[in-house]
Amino acid sequence: MNSPHLSRREKAAVLWAEHVTKNTARSRDDVFEEVKKNFSEAEIVDLTMICAYFNMNNRIQDSLRIPIEEKSEVNKIKRSVRANTGALKSYLETMVANWPDEFPEPDSQAPAGL
Repeated sequence: MNSPHLSRREKAAVLWAEHVTKNTARSRDDVFEEVKKNFSEAEIVDLTMICAYFNMNNRIQDSLRIPIEEKSEVNKIKRSVRANTGALKSYLETMVANWPDEFPEPDSQAPAGL
């Protein structure tokens, strides 16, 4: 929550996800008020549904001991990937340097008639 890389809105979403996951959201008026400052009612419903969906998936997979990935596939990735921190830093710096000031509205670039 102290990250300078997250906006106030992003921090509110993370805070909400944490309390939905811990099932403490209903008893935390302070958390709900912070979320309400940053999201519309419809957005709060969407955030809650997304959190609940992923929590449900985690509980099903954990309870039934269903791996997210087959162990053999995970082991292939472990052997093949070596982090090149210099390349990663360069990539991230390039992304940040070229980050647009504004993003187009959804469907604003859709062909006419759609």
